[in-house]
Amino acid sequence: SISNAYRLKELFNEFWDFKDKEEAAAYLSYWCDLVKESKIFPFMEAAKTIQAHWFGIVSYTETNLNNGVLEGINSKIQLAKKRARGYRNIDNYINMIYFIAGKLKFDYPLYST
Repeated sequence: SISNAYRLKELFNEFWDFKDKEEAAAYLSYWCDLVKESKIFPFMEAAKTIQAHWFGIVSYTETNLNNGVLEGINSKIQLAKKRARGYRNIDNYINMIYFIAGKLKFDYPLYST
């Protein structure tokens, strides 16, 4: 039912408030059990995904770290690769990755006329 789906969604949102890894794991396990009892297919698929990535999801409660930054850097690298349609050699490709994703600061001399 719609009300049960909404309840499960709201209960899942409470997970992000936990700071203790063990409490978070216990709560997430409880939530997954509720999902199995509900037999709502999209939630069951979500629970399977959560169980497949259990360690990272539970670890997030303590570290608040995710791979979003890495995904952003990878996106920039893939864009450079597409633009160039290949590099002459691997060294040029690696240098371009450093140039794009390395946030390098260059102190150019000031040009005055």
